[in-house]
Amino acid sequence: MKTVVIIGGGITGLSAIYELQKWKKSHKSDVRLVLAEASEHLGGKIRTIKQDGFVMEAGADSIVARKMETMTTIEELGLENEVVFNATGRSYIYSDGELKLIPEDAVFGIPASIESLAKSTLVSAEGKVAALKDFYTKNETFTKNDSIGSFLEHFLGTELVEKQIAPVLSGVYSGKLTDLTLASTLPYLIDYKEQYGSIIKGLEANKQRFKGGERKFISFKNGLGSIIDAFEEKLDDTEILTKTKAVKIEKSKSGYQVFLDNQEIIEADYVVLSIPNTAAEKLIDDLELINEFSKFKNSSLISVYMGFDVPDSLLPSDGTGFIAANTDELSCNACTWTSRKWEHTSGSGNLLVRLFYKNSHPAYASLEKMEKEELLEMALEDIYKSLGITAKPVASEVTKWADQMPNYLISHPKGVESLESKLAADYPGIILAGCSYYGVGIPDCIQNGIDTARKIILTF
Repeated sequence: MKTVVIIGGGITGLSAIYELQKWKKSHKSDVRLVLAEASEHLGGKIRTIKQDGFVMEAGADSIVARKMETMTTIEELGLENEVVFNATGRSYIYSDGELKLIPEDAVFGIPASIESLAKSTLVSAEGKVAALKDFYTKNETFTKNDSIGSFLEHFLGTELVEKQIAPVLSGVYSGKLTDLTLASTLPYLIDYKEQYGSIIKGLEANKQRFKGGERKFISFKNGLGSIIDAFEEKLDDTEILTKTKAVKIEKSKSGYQVFLDNQEIIEADYVVLSIPNTAAEKLIDDLELINEFSKFKNSSLISVYMGFDVPDSLLPSDGTGFIAANTDELSCNACTWTSRKWEHTSGSGNLLVRLFYKNSHPAYASLEKMEKEELLEMALEDIYKSLGITAKPVASEVTKWADQMPNYLISHPKGVESLESKLAADYPGIILAGCSYYGVGIPDCIQNGIDTARKIILTF
């Protein structure tokens, strides 16, 4: 009998073991499937909290709709009638003491037309003239392995990138644009530059790809935790061990021994490391392997939710949130107006906001040492400065994600390739999975779990 151990009960691990269980049932196999999760709950970075009529997501808050269109996961889990879509609205950048609209005709802050560039209130006339270089300058040196920051600044100018594009892109990809590659962020930009002679023209010609309908993100009526609950309910032919941490993996005659902190030792043919790289590197006593893991970089984040006994209508009617353009004015990097973006999160229609504090901010070193009450005071100050709201919250949730947000730096693809090669050569049967390596979005993680399971199934 074969044994597969999945270490980590986040969305990737759950997807992997669910796919393995489907094969097990259809082939009437006796394969043993075990999932070990160190925390009390499954879900990893997906965790829904309900408090005083508000629905709050401690980690991820949505799923990119277009990435789920070709997947059957939601239907298989019986969640199709629970799906909710985001309400539409425009995003702002907080700059120079006020909220300024990100031009509507823009993709990640990058103008998708000459009109969008001309109408921007975030960039000076000189900055707009500098961006016109995009229309008459050919790409002769940049490849998809180059920095997206250097690429954009070369063709669109420093001011447009710093004031309008970087706040948006850095927020999405959790890193400085100079450290991120085109390949790991927006690889199609270089294709557009080659095909249309201009990044802006390329985005304009492909608007439907990005604007395709207003429903860009999905969640569930009872929060994203519904997908975790559905997976758990379906896993009826597996062993799910919560509050059980894997502490060591050693080679054995038949494969591997997985040592758990409950003193149990599982003999495994395959081990899937569906945990952050910072946790995975501690499991195998191999200096070369530890060195490979150390090449990956992560960032930290503090999420602060606050629910108020005031109507959501106090906010600008067409907005869903803002990004802070610089580090001098606010301590937060961004603020989502959650009750505006997701109607299901506030049954009463009262205001619910979520602020993000990232370790890229100079104030983060002091913020991470603060207790909950201190962080709430800091968040209230940011809310007052940006939105003018003086009310005290009636509900709140503070979550710290220390070194849990993967950074896909320029060296990332080579790092993954090198680590995979090392494992294949010295530890066949131990497989990497999860967002530390293969994509941070929920659909990416689900697909990675499916692919990981199928890789194992091919060897049965």
